Amino acid sequence: MTTHPLRIGTRGSPLALAQAHETRDRLIAAHPHLAAPGAIEIVVFKTTGDRILDRTLAEAGGKGLFTKELEEALFDGRADLAVHSMKDVPTQLPDGLEIATLLPREDPRDAFFARSGSGLADLPAGSVVGTAGLRRQAQVLELRPDLKIVPLRGNVQTRLSKLDAGEVDATLLALAGLRRLGLTDRITAVLEPETMLPAVAQGAIGIEIRSDDDATRALLAPLNCAETMVRVTAERALLAALDGSCRTPIAALAVLDGEDLHLRAKVLSHDGRSIFRAERRGKAADAESLGADAGAEIRAQLPPGFFAATPH
Repeated sequence: MTTHPLRIGTRGSPLALAQAHETRDRLIAAHPHLAAPGAIEIVVFKTTGDRILDRTLAEAGGKGLFTKELEEALFDGRADLAVHSMKDVPTQLPDGLEIATLLPREDPRDAFFARSGSGLADLPAGSVVGTAGLRRQAQVLELRPDLKIVPLRGNVQTRLSKLDAGEVDATLLALAGLRRLGLTDRITAVLEPETMLPAVAQGAIGIEIRSDDDATRALLAPLNCAETMVRVTAERALLAALDGSCRTPIAALAVLDGEDLHLRAKVLSHDGRSIFRAERRGKAADAESLGADAGAEIRAQLPPGFFAATPH
């Protein structure tokens, strides 16, 4: 046993804390000695992404904004493990760090909220939809080019309060986070993947450690969900092949049926007018190569300079 508490690094948002507490509870269930007072400590860090609320992530610099400070805490020993929403984790991790464990994935779909009506199709022309995500923006405009999109940053509660205040007519949030926060009663509609394909790894919680920390890896081993690992591996391999970031609307979902894996993916222009798709079916054991192959297919379809075009 270690002489100091097992330190779980996390962001301070209500959702991040819920994910850290889920990790703690699963660790205690797997290792009852960790239930002792002081055996586990949750350490909160404020990330660059939490500080920047006046512009979108694409404008601010992309995904690493939510992981950088947590990774620094791992390197200097202020945390033994870091809990992340996997959709916020870049495909390339710093040398010496790894995602050791994925918890069972929550429902990856998006939830739709509106002050009136029962779905996206019911919004009057010209309605204002608030979202900070280019993936959601592009897919909303793909379906409803007559709507207006405005940036909407902040945690779940902040975004819902802006909807209540009438700053926007509708917004979208990840269903997984709402379920973890107990806020599903507010949902107007759950959007099926055929309507709104999720972000890569949406709904998955990843736990990052130092690669040389065998003791923490051993503690986390019973928590790993093999099905989630297969699905997220395929989706992140696709993202890596596309060299995707928050600046590009990329959506993907891998579904596992026994040993059979089905991956759907698409990349869109910011206005939703140009759409590039790929689909793969294969074995779970080939998840990484299936994802990489689908990513390569889409990349080959993209016009020159597609990723460089980042309107704000």
